[in-house]
Amino acid sequence: MGTMTFHLPPGLPPEAAPEMERCCLGGGPDNMPWPTETVASNGQVTLRTPIDESGYLVAPWKVNGAGLLMGTSATLMERPAPYELLFELARGKVNQVRNQAAEWANGGLALPDDLRRLIHDATLTFGRAVCRGETLEGNALAREALELGYRAADSLVAAYRGQVFHIRHTHQGPLETALSCRLDASVLAGDGGAALRQTFNRVTLPLSWHSVEGEETVYNWTQADRLLEWAEANELEVTAGPLIDFSSAQLPAWLWLWEHDVHSIATFLRRFVEAAVRRYRARIRRWQLTAAGNWASVLSLSEPELMALTLQAGDAARQADNALEMVIGIAQPWGEYMALSEHQYSPFLFADNLIRSGLNVAGLDLEVVMGVQGRGSYCRDLLDLSRLLDLYALLGVPLQVTLGHPSSPRLDPEADPELAVGQGAWRGGPSAEAQAEWARQYGELALCKPYVQAVQWAHFSDGQPHVFPNCGLIDRGGQAKPALAAVRRLREEHLQ
Repeated sequence: MGTMTFHLPPGLPPEAAPEMERCCLGGGPDNMPWPTETVASNGQVTLRTPIDESGYLVAPWKVNGAGLLMGTSATLMERPAPYELLFELARGKVNQVRNQAAEWANGGLALPDDLRRLIHDATLTFGRAVCRGETLEGNALAREALELGYRAADSLVAAYRGQVFHIRHTHQGPLETALSCRLDASVLAGDGGAALRQTFNRVTLPLSWHSVEGEETVYNWTQADRLLEWAEANELEVTAGPLIDFSSAQLPAWLWLWEHDVHSIATFLRRFVEAAVRRYRARIRRWQLTAAGNWASVLSLSEPELMALTLQAGDAARQADNALEMVIGIAQPWGEYMALSEHQYSPFLFADNLIRSGLNVAGLDLEVVMGVQGRGSYCRDLLDLSRLLDLYALLGVPLQVTLGHPSSPRLDPEADPELAVGQGAWRGGPSAEAQAEWARQYGELALCKPYVQAVQWAHFSDGQPHVFPNCGLIDRGGQAKPALAAVRRLREEHLQ
């Protein structure tokens, strides 16, 4: 068993201690977390993992100006002597920024002079911190180096994003990338429909199993029909799904009577998928088949069984319409759940195996929903998202990115009851203004990537049933949040 110990800097505020329980070790070719036993006490964190090889630290840290974000160290070897956690996070961020800047510069990115100076200052400050060692001055310099590293990372991504958009717009004009949102009943009355139409060039028709087949073999297509008719009347392209969302709240309640009976579950799943695709196949070509199959822990299903059910769903869809475009959803694409227990597949390997299975996947949907406990991801900076998207692009299929960020920390009665706002804080934490700025920056980064085929917002209105708490663009009172205008500007500036 591999063991690493990290000293915490003196003066750590009490509220930071619980976050240290989220530390883990990771590594491997897909840079995913390893199952980690974490003990935080007496001013240090001890991490133990069954993986006996060099890896890196994954740890949350509050960075002035950036927020409470998950960060990583550089590669570390196992050793008896403890590491200094703050120093290793600073080393990791500075190293990450320097490497990414060099890689993009070799590919033609022009680094502005102020960015070069910022990277130089971060590097020099970290060097000074190492020279001072574990002293008050050394810790202060390490903290400053970490802050400079995050500032440099944001500036680097901004330079990359701006130059990529310039090149793409010069050659293509407005981009053909889809900007989508999941529909709900709020568009059928009032001003919601007009607001959505002005903001998005595609929509997603929700066809959740639990809402369509709430009673076994009794299908209720009324809401789906009305929403599809609205989209067609407004000349919006439609994607449907996810048909099977592998989370407790999104599966039919009656299905739990068949827990442990994988054969029966597969039969019911195939029947629903075939019914949905056959009903709408003349009107919808692109389907998100599943969501969260890699992350789920439902119906006592094992990972191989969840993968097998995903394949069964794909086969059923193909039987109903051999020409459809099929998208598979991946939840927690950074793999946070892997740190909690042993898993056979990382989210990356789960997707890779499905693609290699012959399912003929047309795209992967990555759920990048930050600041939500449970199914969401811990908050991370823009450079971490860029590197994540580049990793999944290696699988060779187009990406769809589902974005979401809460606008408030309060309880959301219409959201999945197993989820809550949490897992870090971007900038000052969840607020309507922070959500709008997050939508602008993270949305622009996703849109600029040439291999990203579609960017989708998690849901439209908080006043309708949805999955992720407080992540809508319309509040429960029917008023537009600032994020709606921010997303609309993305379309106006970059898309057809």
